[in-house]
Amino acid sequence: MKKIGILMGSASDLPTVEKAIDTLKALEIPFEVHVYSAHRTPEEARDFALNARANGFGAIIAAAGMAAHLAGAVAANTTLPVVGIPCKSASLDGIDALLSTVMMPPGVPVATVGINGAVNAALLCAEILAVTDVSLAAKLDAKRKADAAKVLRSDAEVTEKYN
Repeated sequence: MKKIGILMGSASDLPTVEKAIDTLKALEIPFEVHVYSAHRTPEEARDFALNARANGFGAIIAAAGMAAHLAGAVAANTTLPVVGIPCKSASLDGIDALLSTVMMPPGVPVATVGINGAVNAALLCAEILAVTDVSLAAKLDAKRKADAAKVLRSDAEVTEKYN
């Protein structure tokens, strides 16, 4: 199975990124995690992206806040799918990161999830890998069914209490 690369612009993004890590672990998808900044370590981020396919990656998650150029910088250097996680910051609540991540020029796409949307980033990468992995597709189907069952249990509890 291909690996997922998880990059964050700063170690301060780790609390958000850990939700993606937990999701990938639950689905038994291999991954690597690195701190590479688009601005402070551009060569390392570029090298990771340029070599990601050869190093066994199938998709890359890039999480960053504020200017949030990491996902775009990575996408500029690979044709692997890149999923950006705009991270919430103190100054503009993550709107700055959301706009920086989602507003890519034609020809360099970045799939962008919601602010701090690490679980969805991991699930989107899993769905990308599941296009050619029947076993992973089955795990995703099972997760969807389990999630639905959890909602229905909550509905039953609320219905019992209030209706």
